[in-house]
Amino acid sequence: MKILAIDSSARAASAAVCEEERVLCESYADVGLTHSETLLPMLDAMLRSAAIPLEQIDRIAVSVGPGSFTGLRIGIAAVKGLAYPSRIPCIGVSTLEGLAHNLAGFDCIACCAMDARCKQVYTACFDISGGTVTRLTEDAAMAVDELERELCALDAKKPVFLIGDGAQICYNSFGQGSGYRLAPPQLRYQHANSVARAAQRYEDRAVSAGELLPAYLRLPQAERERLKKEGANR
Repeated sequence: MKILAIDSSARAASAAVCEEERVLCESYADVGLTHSETLLPMLDAMLRSAAIPLEQIDRIAVSVGPGSFTGLRIGIAAVKGLAYPSRIPCIGVSTLEGLAHNLAGFDCIACCAMDARCKQVYTACFDISGGTVTRLTEDAAMAVDELERELCALDAKKPVFLIGDGAQICYNSFGQGSGYRLAPPQLRYQHANSVARAAQRYEDRAVSAGELLPAYLRLPQAERERLKKEGANR
């Protein structure tokens, strides 16, 4: 089964075509351009390089959140546009679970942390045992110091790796001298091939393009500010 996978949940955009455990082709860009500028040209060039027409893709997987609201919308919209004409089934993958698959092959705890701004992170923890990735906590948005308490409560018996674009923030806050480790830079950020590997576990969750939805975890900033203003005026 060939899976086209996309991640546009953070600063970098990436896409990959995978067949079972094999990465057939992958593209990654972190050059400061918007995903609306890079993603579709990247997908077109990658499929051409792999000599695989879109019609031969069996599933399209995409990170549905948490992450950048704009980035998620662009990625999901791109998937809908690609999937709808040929009715290709779609699989939405937690961005944090995709991150955890970066460490597949390790024997550790993956503490996935994405920068949610305002001293908060989107986070979830996973047990990594060789090629098996097992969720330990649900995706959540929380303050960095709250994550520290959650990690202490896990009482992990394995090395704990901080991974994601919020990993450095967490390490600077509570990781130094604690035994927590930063994931290697080449494995620290979202990659579409990991989204594809995570999607292989959820074949039974495939949906139509119209059913694919983002998972933001919290309201957009504009909505939060509106509710705050309404509360202050009461």
